[in-house]
Amino acid sequence: MDFASSNGGTARSTTSAKIVVAGGFGVGKTTFVGAVSEINPLRTEAVMTSASAGIDDLTHTGDKTTTTVAMDFGRITLDQDLILYLFGTPGQDRFWFMWDDLVRGAIGAIVLVDTRRLADCFPAVDYFENSGLPFVVALNGFEGHQPYTPEEVREALQIGPDAPIITTDARHRADAKSALITLVEHALMARLK
Repeated sequence: MDFASSNGGTARSTTSAKIVVAGGFGVGKTTFVGAVSEINPLRTEAVMTSASAGIDDLTHTGDKTTTTVAMDFGRITLDQDLILYLFGTPGQDRFWFMWDDLVRGAIGAIVLVDTRRLADCFPAVDYFENSGLPFVVALNGFEGHQPYTPEEVREALQIGPDAPIITTDARHRADAKSALITLVEHALMARLK
């Protein structure tokens, strides 16, 4: 997209890119998008009902009363010439049929991980490894607690050395922005290979 600036009509090129924020149920995807988005994020959350009893594990998310049923959407300007559009995926496997559509056209993905329940991120990691889409694993610290180092998680998930693993706090804009910058850099390097 080219936009003419107000200083004499000089054209300035702005690039936009699509990023996917994925992970298991209740890992912080909606929080991540909301923390970093410069617009009010679009959320497709529904109140959790008794229909999810026995299906959605609320062990580590006891206060959770809503769930994403389609996607979250936000936008952030990283630089005057780079705008990122963020698409948060639903976490429950019954909504994974939407992932192919949400991922189409993305330059990369952030896979949020709650290290208290590593197994919940396996499907997202497998999805992006199989699709060849560059991704970053972001260890979301709950209550400021990171029980495992990035290298311990890399070994547990059997992720190769090319995929960055970082720590983050999805509630904090600076952390979320740093994760996005790491992903953009990783995606650019992957394209150069």
